[in-house]
Amino acid sequence: MGLLDFFMFLVITLVLFLLCKQLSKACKPEHRKIIMIAFWARVFSSLCYSLFGLVARGDTVDLYFPEAYNFYKLILSNPSNTYLLFQQAHEFDENLLYFNHNLGYLTMENNYMVVRIASVICFFTFGRLMATNLVFAMLAFSGAWKLFVFFEEQFPNLRKQLAIAILFLPTFLFWSSGILKDTLCVGALGWFTYSLYHLFYAKRKMLLNFLIVLFTAWLLYILKIYILLSFLPAIAIYLALLNVGLIKNALLKVVVVLLFFSLGLFGFMRMSETMEKGIGGFAKEGIEERIMDLQDSYKIQQNRGGKGSFFSLGVTYDGSLLSLLKIAPAAINATLFRPYIWESKKISTLLSSIESLVLMLFTLSVLLRCGLKAFFKTIINKSAVLFCFIFSISFALFVGASTLNFGTLVRYKIPCMPFYVIMLFLILYYNDKLEKRKKKKPAIAKEHSLPLQNA
Repeated sequence: MGLLDFFMFLVITLVLFLLCKQLSKACKPEHRKIIMIAFWARVFSSLCYSLFGLVARGDTVDLYFPEAYNFYKLILSNPSNTYLLFQQAHEFDENLLYFNHNLGYLTMENNYMVVRIASVICFFTFGRLMATNLVFAMLAFSGAWKLFVFFEEQFPNLRKQLAIAILFLPTFLFWSSGILKDTLCVGALGWFTYSLYHLFYAKRKMLLNFLIVLFTAWLLYILKIYILLSFLPAIAIYLALLNVGLIKNALLKVVVVLLFFSLGLFGFMRMSETMEKGIGGFAKEGIEERIMDLQDSYKIQQNRGGKGSFFSLGVTYDGSLLSLLKIAPAAINATLFRPYIWESKKISTLLSSIESLVLMLFTLSVLLRCGLKAFFKTIINKSAVLFCFIFSISFALFVGASTLNFGTLVRYKIPCMPFYVIMLFLILYYNDKLEKRKKKKPAIAKEHSLPLQNA
């Protein structure tokens, strides 16, 4: 990166700022300040990510951007090479690779999709890395903003808390601010959630939201199918519970519930099949072999005195249901609360370990404040809380069980983090409301009794 990179970063920032400023005029007045603060937070996060990439390297610098820049140059030199943007990954001629060490990567559709999108963006950023990172960051921001609006429409009293959980969560911001699959998935998931809600419940702009649902579902299917399949059961159950409350006809209620629960069941079944093939397509063997192989790798690293970021769940997984139940607490804990401070050996995991510690303390404070019974009762009784719980915990289980490397885990876990934090805020919100009602009732009873006493 040179001065031209910084110059283009400033130019694209200005263009995006003017665009965001214009779009904010269509937002609610109370949203305008939040969206602009969130915009600048994204810009800063993308700048930090770009500078971090110079030191730590990684997929953005060594895989996605150089190959996207190569596509961009090939198309500029010969417009007939535009076919590179439309062909399937398995058709790609690896003789065209920019780096030989990327052999095999672009034959996978999810990697090819990132390169395809990044190469298109290069035509607007003149092939500059920092500016391309920034555009990717804004794609994620657009989805994060839609996710914020989705929750804020239902819980306007929690506007600040929702902004913290969705727009300003540090690792969520950082790891969705560069040229990565995770960045595109965050953007797609936000739009998918917002449009699905307005399609099946709010009934607004039906055709537009239908097309957005189709496109974002397809994008998630290509990039990381396990995100889509772990999300479908949660959103299906949520929409079913919302729609049942609006329907007066008993028979229609049953049909709606069966429809959405069928979608949820389909999601669970497909997720199970995906796990058997390996999470995210990273392993051809079954998930049980993948987990056991990773645990063996960790032991080998330790025996050799390695200083890598592999870790152990402390539980052996043999592929059985009983083994899954045993490994679940450790896997969920790993996703939500690890790496611990003392496990952070790299700058890339330090930010995540600090955030994980804060999240653990916040979880404990909510449990102590509400009590264990009220905590889980709220999850079961409140549809929005149940939605966040199902997605965040099931996602945490599968990612934590299959990813035994902190460097990878801190990126893979980001889709579920806002939902988990929102769940905690909602549990606090509902229990605080309940406490206020309990305190209000005796006060009202006392007021009614005063005239009788005076009499």
